[in-house]
Amino acid sequence: MATLKIKKGDTVKVIAGKDKGSEGKVVAVDAKHHKVVVEGINMITKHTKPSAANQNGGIVQKEAPIDISNVMYVHKGQTTRVGFKFENDKKVRFAKSTGEVID
Repeated sequence: MATLKIKKGDTVKVIAGKDKGSEGKVVAVDAKHHKVVVEGINMITKHTKPSAANQNGGIVQKEAPIDISNVMYVHKGQTTRVGFKFENDKKVRFAKSTGEVID
């Protein structure tokens, strides 16, 4: 399986779908299904039953996963594609627009 170019904690911009143009921080990455959960993006309404964790139950707003192809990495305020290269025998991500190493 190929390495994903988006990681937890990255800032991304939505490039397709109902939240197009919105930016947020990646909360979770599902590599198996190629999905990401972004803070404040793709909000859904979930009806929950009362449980030990949630005594009252009711209607809860939460983020739903969005396909990883519909988000783009934001580097210094600009969206950019992400590539991989080796520096000092270590594989690192870099921003293709500037060539700078991300991490």
